[in-house]
Amino acid sequence: MTAADKTLIDRTKNLYTLSHLDALEAESVHIFREVAGEFERQVLLFSGGKDSIVMLHLALKAFWPAPVPFGLLHVDTGHNFPEVIAYRDQIAATCGLQLHVASVQEYINAGKLRERPDGTRNPLQTVPLTDAIRNSAFDAVFGGGRRDEEKARAKERVFSLRDEFSQWDPRCQRPELWQLYNGQHAPGEHVRVFPLSNWTELEVWQYIEREGIELPEIYFAHEREVFQRNGMWLTAGDWGGPEDGETVERRLVRYRTVGDMSCTGAVQSDAATVAAVIAEVAASRLTERGATRADDKLSEAAMEDRKREGYF
Repeated sequence: MTAADKTLIDRTKNLYTLSHLDALEAESVHIFREVAGEFERQVLLFSGGKDSIVMLHLALKAFWPAPVPFGLLHVDTGHNFPEVIAYRDQIAATCGLQLHVASVQEYINAGKLRERPDGTRNPLQTVPLTDAIRNSAFDAVFGGGRRDEEKARAKERVFSLRDEFSQWDPRCQRPELWQLYNGQHAPGEHVRVFPLSNWTELEVWQYIEREGIELPEIYFAHEREVFQRNGMWLTAGDWGGPEDGETVERRLVRYRTVGDMSCTGAVQSDAATVAAVIAEVAASRLTERGATRADDKLSEAAMEDRKREGYF
């Protein structure tokens, strides 16, 4: 075999070898198409955070040039970051997608929910979410959860069955060998689907860089008025902070994950570009939820307890 022959063989191999991002993308696209062919009414949970943005980007790819065959659903706590809400509305309009909004504030006003003593509304999202799913008869709900985020999410399958009360039983997990997904469900039940299950935070950012995906500005370093509580830098605002003895400071920060202002902490950072964020994430030894989400620190099983009740 000549050197030219070897070069030709190597080039041919490269043509049929997927990069790790190509493989993840192909898996997620397959999941979207599988759900579209198997379920009747789907919706994509969209918070305006990086994971739901990447998920929507993958859905657009999965069905192009046809339109995405489902809308978006956001549970608005009333304490969300204004930048994220603006991005949510803009992307829904740009993509021509129906946006369903379930409002925690409306439930509080109607007396269906009560404010928590700690001021956080993130755990209050469960009832508006489950009501929205039931009222719209959604049988498949896409979520942006990843297994590397938190141990309860690591337990979940790509297709995660929820009963008629939207509750999850971690003991009743279906096998998913060879990427074969079982979407069978009884009337009133639905399936939560996680196309990003096998992605890591670093891979999400690498994909954002490769695809040139636009994100809300709060994911990058910027100056913000924050105060420290329980080891986290929280944004000052009408939601209930700061309290007496908590000093507001102006610091250079960014957000690794985006949730409710009352429970999502910023990290001190000068990473103002996607490349700088990738370098920062690669060096981190804490997941984004472990480092910056107060709602996951309520107990060792905080996330699993919420998921059992119907949370994301």
